[in-house]
Amino acid sequence: MKILAIETATAWQSVALLDDDRVLGMHEQEAGGAHGSLLLPAIDQLLSKSHLRLSELDGLCCSAGPGSFTGIRVGLATCLGLRAASGLSLALVPTLEAMARTVQGESRPLCPVLMSRRDEVYWALFRWMGEGQWKRLVSEQVGTPTALAQSLPDQTVMIGLGWSAMEKEIRSALPESVTVTVGPDHAFRPSAIQVARMGMEQIQQGVIAGSVVAPLYVQRAEAEIQYERSGGLSPVARRRKRVEMKVAARLARRPRSKNTRNR
Repeated sequence: MKILAIETATAWQSVALLDDDRVLGMHEQEAGGAHGSLLLPAIDQLLSKSHLRLSELDGLCCSAGPGSFTGIRVGLATCLGLRAASGLSLALVPTLEAMARTVQGESRPLCPVLMSRRDEVYWALFRWMGEGQWKRLVSEQVGTPTALAQSLPDQTVMIGLGWSAMEKEIRSALPESVTVTVGPDHAFRPSAIQVARMGMEQIQQGVIAGSVVAPLYVQRAEAEIQYERSGGLSPVARRRKRVEMKVAARLARRPRSKNTRNR
């Protein structure tokens, strides 16, 4: 199964192509707030290097949040545009769970943390149960570092850019009975490769996005609220329309891949 995955939940975006367990390619870059101008070229470059067309894939996966409001909107809208142009199935993958799943074999509670706004953090708690099974101990939350610290069980393993940014504040608010350890470096930043692996499982199980989708914000973006009040299209809907037109134009002019011609 060939899968294209998009991860834009932080300032660092990544795009990956997987064929079952084999990584065909990955493109990652610092996007800052420029996800909108960088994402489609990155996808186009990755497909070209892999000698694949969008129509030759089996599914799409997108990191659904929580995380950067702008990044998540851009990633989801782009995937919706690609889905509309190709008819591929789309899986929405919770960002924090994808981060936790990169730490295989850890029996202690795992707490992925990402920055929110106003010095708050997104977090959740997961536990690896063995044999590829995971348990969600606490669903996605948003709050102060103090509130997070007061919610942690003993021996929690901390990962994520939010932990890096707020480690001092979280540690200072921990109850005396609670100790935490720091997880491996590779788990600190969301990865499109893990998004692809989780999304592939969902597509194989028939867990795919329907016609109405929404990012996992945890707290709603002010921009979304204002657009609803005004009766206009949301940022996701507007970008989805733009992506549909761009993808349709690219598909129309791109030559067929070598793999396809040789069949």
